[in-house]
Amino acid sequence: TSVKFEKVSEKVMPRELEADILPEYRDLERALACKVGGEIYIIVTRGEKPTAGYEAEIDKLTLENKEDKSNLVVYATFADPAEPENMAQISCYPIAVVKTDLKGLPDTIELRAEYAK
Repeated sequence: TSVKFEKVSEKVMPRELEADILPEYRDLERALACKVGGEIYIIVTRGEKPTAGYEAEIDKLTLENKEDKSNLVVYATFADPAEPENMAQISCYPIAVVKTDLKGLPDTIELRAEYAK
């Protein structure tokens, strides 16, 4: 089942996500779900990168039911800078955040990432 979502920019991201959740997970490459203010958010993190120019984008969400458990599959695209040596030499933590129409948290989450060409 396809899950509807909308991208959330850093400007309108709930403070709880920015202050409490992202610092704990930003060093990892993973997908996670959290509930803030009654809304379900999906976050994809890429971990620490050595330069600017790395990106993460959520393309599609699907919900599968297996043996009475719900599994959310997060399809994401990762992009790396074409010439990292020309990018600012500063650690960055690429993330993508979306707000979904889910009513509850899934039992499991699976990240399926592809690299942009």
